[in-house]
Amino acid sequence: MTEDRLPSRAEDFSEWYNQVVLRAELADYAPVRGCMVVRPYGWALWENIQAALDKRFKATGHVNAGFPMFIPKSFFEKEKEHVEGFSPELAVVTIGGGEELEEPLAIRPTSETIIGHMYAKWVKSYRDLPILINLWNSVVRWEKRTKLFLRTTEFYWQEGHTAHATAAEAEEETRRMLDIYTDFAVNEAAIPVIPGEKSESEKFAGAVITYAIEAMMGDCKALQSATSHYLGQNFAKAFNIQYLDVQNNQQFAWTTSWGLSTRMIGAIIMVHGDDTGLILPPHLAPIQAVIVPIWKKEEEKTAVCEKAGQIADELQKTLRIKVDLREGVTPGFKFNDWEMRGVPLRIEIGPRDLAASSVTLSRRDRPGREGKTTAAWEGLAQTCQRTLEEIQQSLLERATQFRKDHTSDPTTYEEFRTAVEKGFALSWWCGGSACETKIKEDTKATTRCIPFEQPGGTGRCIVCGMEASKKAYFGKAY
Repeated sequence: MTEDRLPSRAEDFSEWYNQVVLRAELADYAPVRGCMVVRPYGWALWENIQAALDKRFKATGHVNAGFPMFIPKSFFEKEKEHVEGFSPELAVVTIGGGEELEEPLAIRPTSETIIGHMYAKWVKSYRDLPILINLWNSVVRWEKRTKLFLRTTEFYWQEGHTAHATAAEAEEETRRMLDIYTDFAVNEAAIPVIPGEKSESEKFAGAVITYAIEAMMGDCKALQSATSHYLGQNFAKAFNIQYLDVQNNQQFAWTTSWGLSTRMIGAIIMVHGDDTGLILPPHLAPIQAVIVPIWKKEEEKTAVCEKAGQIADELQKTLRIKVDLREGVTPGFKFNDWEMRGVPLRIEIGPRDLAASSVTLSRRDRPGREGKTTAAWEGLAQTCQRTLEEIQQSLLERATQFRKDHTSDPTTYEEFRTAVEKGFALSWWCGGSACETKIKEDTKATTRCIPFEQPGGTGRCIVCGMEASKKAYFGKAY
């Protein structure tokens, strides 16, 4: 492999991923180990993800707020499971202003504890409920093994935190938010996710139930793409979130939390990318179409660039457009550059196109001549919009078929062990931790989720052979 050539996904998927992130200028390594700098192109993608989610959150009554990144370390000791789950990942500040602090401060790994403290101050009556707050922030978890976007010491995300008067309301909220994540993943990111419940060992520290959406990456590994947690009264009791109900009785509130992070960018890269680089879903792409003017002679340049500008003025009314007017590089270089960056649609215009009152459209999801068509200037905006929607749907269908092709339903444990080396296994599971542990020890695969969609009836646990009422997805994961 030459230094300039992007490694193929087949030969080294991990290095392919690293190189795509760097070469497409999505992110770079920060000087602090495990941290990343999100570059403007990557941040523009994150902004589009934020916008799509924020719209959905606000449509369901949620509001945004800001909470501090410093949390008294003692807060993490109030909820037993929570402190056990997060203690190994805590970054703690002990000195401030040159003096040792009276109490160490944790840099937030998640905000349930500070939220619980504040909700206890704000909630007095059933009239104060529900509280539906979302945060857009960054958090710090001291990870030992890091990878850009997928697992970094500091990462960006949204975290929702709600408090309710009844268990039923809180459970409904938990599922509602998972449905929102599912809708976003499928319809915006073009990623066919599997919504379901996490096993007891895989649930969030301090949760009663954790739900998640799981996706299959291009190397057949799983990625947990978002989570939604029903916290019951665990945090309400730990932080004394109480209210007077209609009968004037004191009650503990019921709470939830849920989140999606910049890990979703990693998912988009690994699900849709190819050996040439990124392929971004049009709904989220920072640039949906790039216009590349082509000329050989200087006298051709003015007319070609003028028309390119006119087309851009028209298209940018409805699309995110870029005109590539760089000089000193060939059209071929520009083509490769925009393909690396995953721009869904390329619009080429040269002297021949001027003469024919047309442009050449090149789809990123279809390499070479297969993706090229000629389009007239008249109605070009509608043609581009239609083509972008076709690309969006094509990416979803392709990813869905890929997951289907790499998901097995083994009938024996030996078949199961082979299946999780090649993708997902959807198997009957008794729910026992011993069987779950054996699978992890034998194969390094984990329980990804117990999907909501079940075949019905019963079967035999793929490990122990005992009767099982549900199937679960198993696979190796990031």
